[in-house]
Amino acid sequence: MLEISNVTKQYPTPRGPLTVLSGVSLGLNRGEAAAIMGPSGSGKSTLLYIAGALEPPTAGTVTLGGVNPYTVPEKELAAFRNQSIGFVFQDHCLLPQCSVLENVLVPTLVAKDRAGYPARARELLRQVGLEDRLDHLPAELSGGEKQRVALARALVLRPRLLLCDEPTGNLDEASAEMVAALLLELHQRQETILIVVTHNPTLAARFPKRYELRHANLHPAGA
Repeated sequence: MLEISNVTKQYPTPRGPLTVLSGVSLGLNRGEAAAIMGPSGSGKSTLLYIAGALEPPTAGTVTLGGVNPYTVPEKELAAFRNQSIGFVFQDHCLLPQCSVLENVLVPTLVAKDRAGYPARARELLRQVGLEDRLDHLPAELSGGEKQRVALARALVLRPRLLLCDEPTGNLDEASAEMVAALLLELHQRQETILIVVTHNPTLAARFPKRYELRHANLHPAGA
């Protein structure tokens, strides 16, 4: 389970603290999915980074599977994040010098036992329709194909939590629809917890749980 409890995030400014999030709470169980919408600057990405153990909250707590990552020793935090959380960003963040298969295997490089991961990576690439592109470089792929590689990479270690920051933001309508469908399908197969932040109401409408960030607070969509 992911439990975000009364999270506040402030940034210091010359005029005093700037509050981006104020008392935000959200709980999701294994297999649940939520979309978070809001205008630019509303704190959507900040909330995602806090949930993903990338940026500590000013106040409040975050637990994933009963573990508060912000109490984990620094030397163990990277391993926790690597094993428990998958990320998909708007610009896919693929390594240009690596093949499609090599990019998917990047998160496994620090695993103690890597024996089964190449087969899993190939299977994920088959599921996203790229089984014939294993040896291609990112420059040889379309935007939608790159994002499908990023999705496979995020899932290769079977994370508890999958976080997506505007995963269809740079894609045309057809590619965005394909990536959205694959995202939800793979999430359901693996029973991860899924959070997507997006400006796209069409993408958000596909999620059973929808929220909006307004004035530093999280509200059910339409409330």
